[in-house]
Amino acid sequence: MIVLAHNTRDNRMERYELGLRSPMPYANETLRVGEFRGSSRSELLWTTSATMESWTAFRRLWGRPIPVPYAFKRVGEGGHGQQSQHYAGTAFDVGQNLAAAGRTQMRLLAQSSGLWSYVEPVYLTPSWVHFDRRIGPSACAAGGYPVQRQGGVGVYVCVLQDALNVAVKSQLGIDGRFGLMTHEAVKIFQGLNRLTEDGIVGCSTWQVLMAQSVGRG
Repeated sequence: MIVLAHNTRDNRMERYELGLRSPMPYANETLRVGEFRGSSRSELLWTTSATMESWTAFRRLWGRPIPVPYAFKRVGEGGHGQQSQHYAGTAFDVGQNLAAAGRTQMRLLAQSSGLWSYVEPVYLTPSWVHFDRRIGPSACAAGGYPVQRQGGVGVYVCVLQDALNVAVKSQLGIDGRFGLMTHEAVKIFQGLNRLTEDGIVGCSTWQVLMAQSVGRG
């Protein structure tokens, strides 16, 4: 398995070759690669150091194991919304094994801990708890992924490269670095979809790209 981790302190992508039973980078033995991979079939995963550090701290606050049915997913596999943080490797859906009172306790702890960027309200996730360490601001007012442009680094570049490979068969290497080839692939996609051909992935480009790629790989 290849795991890409965006070191958010140094703004660089790190590459690890790990087994399914290996600890995730920055998770300090609290989460294994196979748990983070979950139901995904991918041999390539990505996340951020901040996400894994938040997970580790939250796991210690909770004080006991947290089964992880859903964490990472590839864009082409689908299973989540069109700009889901699961495709960025920054989100967890947990607590399905708990009674309602236990999920309430976990949700309140996630909210009060200050470890997560977003904790989904109970009316959206009545039978599980969703929290994530997303990076903003979002390109769209309604939420989602941040603007991406040439020179950028991180998990949202991984999502972009993955989605372009699904939507227009760009054959990009997924490395989390927005270089010239990714820039040109974005412009080709924009031209095919009558979007402004500037190579910048803003709200409209994200919306059209994810609509054409989620669950279609």
